[in-house]
Amino acid sequence: MFDLKGRVAIVTGGNGGIGLGMARGLAAAGARVVVAGRDQTKSRAAVEDLKGRGAEAHAIAVDVTDEAAVGQLIAGTIERWGRLDVLVNNAGINIRKPVQELALEEWHRVLDTNLTSAFLCSKAAYPAFKKGGGGKIINIGSMMSIFGASFAPVYSSSKGGIVQLTKSTAVAWARDNIQVNAVLPGWIDTDLTQNARREVAGLHDSVLRRTPAGRWGGIDDMSGVAVFLASPASDFVTGAVIPVDGGYSIQG
Repeated sequence: MFDLKGRVAIVTGGNGGIGLGMARGLAAAGARVVVAGRDQTKSRAAVEDLKGRGAEAHAIAVDVTDEAAVGQLIAGTIERWGRLDVLVNNAGINIRKPVQELALEEWHRVLDTNLTSAFLCSKAAYPAFKKGGGGKIINIGSMMSIFGASFAPVYSSSKGGIVQLTKSTAVAWARDNIQVNAVLPGWIDTDLTQNARREVAGLHDSVLRRTPAGRWGGIDDMSGVAVFLASPASDFVTGAVIPVDGGYSIQG
């Protein structure tokens, strides 16, 4: 039910953090994984990490905000491995400023990287999924898909949009046997959240106080949900929004 042998998955931003954790899970279940990102040094290291775990993996350089580059990513994946079964839209950035301090260029940069990229990648993958008889899309939202954050209004907006894109695409493509779901990670220990701890006073302790599990998540905590949503186990699950946060979002 959770076997991904013979499947091919693309993970955008799969060269670190949550994306690498998900790529590890997919690879451990037998999928061949394309690590898609701009930083080729990091991508090569991620591929070596996956190969060291016995997986087949390959890196493709891509700017996920560029429609032509995204098309090349899909075409390159199919050229290499003949198919595409799973797309993880994970690429993302954050700029921590209150609304009144955000420049328009910063607003567009975060929205384009976090939200528009998911639209572009999903749209580009659709023909391959339809031709193959189905597919799985996993969009990465955030707790800030649910909560507001004074220090991250554009990030929150992009991640709220991810949830609505997920639901709309799930409805549109269900009859094509394409399941589209979103994962909302909690406070996972990554480069992005390490920066947040440096920039937001008291964040570390406040996260621990609010999280029933009593710890920050690790990137490998994202592996299991990736396998579930990529596998036949979730064939009747679509449009779902799944927090992976140690209970943070259920606290009042």
